[in-house]
Amino acid sequence: MLKPNMPSVNDQEDTQVPAGFPAIIDAHVHIFPGKIFSAIWKWFDENGWHIRYQMTSSRVIEFLLSHGVQHIIAFQYAHKPGIANKLNEYMLDKCAEHSNKVTGMATIYPGEENAIDILQNAFASGLEGLKLHAHVQCFDMNSDDMMRVYECCSEFNKPIVMHVGREPKSTAYLCDPHKICSVDKLEHVLQDFPNLKICVPHLGLDETVAYRKLIEKYDNLWLDTTMAIAGYFPLKDKINLEHYRSDRVMYGSDFPNIPYAWDRELKILKRANISRDVLAKITHENATEFFSIKGGSIS
Repeated sequence: MLKPNMPSVNDQEDTQVPAGFPAIIDAHVHIFPGKIFSAIWKWFDENGWHIRYQMTSSRVIEFLLSHGVQHIIAFQYAHKPGIANKLNEYMLDKCAEHSNKVTGMATIYPGEENAIDILQNAFASGLEGLKLHAHVQCFDMNSDDMMRVYECCSEFNKPIVMHVGREPKSTAYLCDPHKICSVDKLEHVLQDFPNLKICVPHLGLDETVAYRKLIEKYDNLWLDTTMAIAGYFPLKDKINLEHYRSDRVMYGSDFPNIPYAWDRELKILKRANISRDVLAKITHENATEFFSIKGGSIS
């Protein structure tokens, strides 16, 4: 699904979230130190799409907050061993710059030496969960190393956001996501760790139907909408949010790593055949529960 020279979309962007919207938590925002961000922009230029918003991390946060997003969940992922500590320190610094408006997630490189020590230190320092990306980090979610990660998150009562849907895959990754990612693999984790909150981004592309059924079975699983409802990827199954379990879906943008306007999915949500109560769940209530966000930060 991810291939070179994918189209940029020159759609119109507005300066504020849609009028009359409930409060908005963007549950999927990326920030990185400058050199890593530049490398990501280059990688996407060569292997995917041109990233429309090439900004510093501080500008990413300021942009969304100034455009009416009330709270941001900020992610990074360590693409190699030996850098997770520095990335976690960077995340803590950015959260401190925007007190009560940014929830920062930790990173580790699964399987690296001292990964659990790094994660424990990140949680003790104030990061509120863990973000992992199987396509980039090439981990098997059912490995012994990952079992220790789940145990650590459970012990600290911290959620995990794991990109373990099979798409968008790319030949530029060092592993084949279709071999290491599947609904069945994740279901074993959900069964073994029933008190561990897990979110799978992108509604679980490309197994969206199976993931929709999985959130009906397990109370510890959430999904986010990121890029899945934007109409950018060709999907074999149409996504109708009215058919999803309404308390287990969160809005996320993937900002700034997108090829279209920052508010594209918000406009689609506004047109969706869902009630005002369901819209509020998707835009902020479910994220508030998943990430344990204090209410005052989204007022």
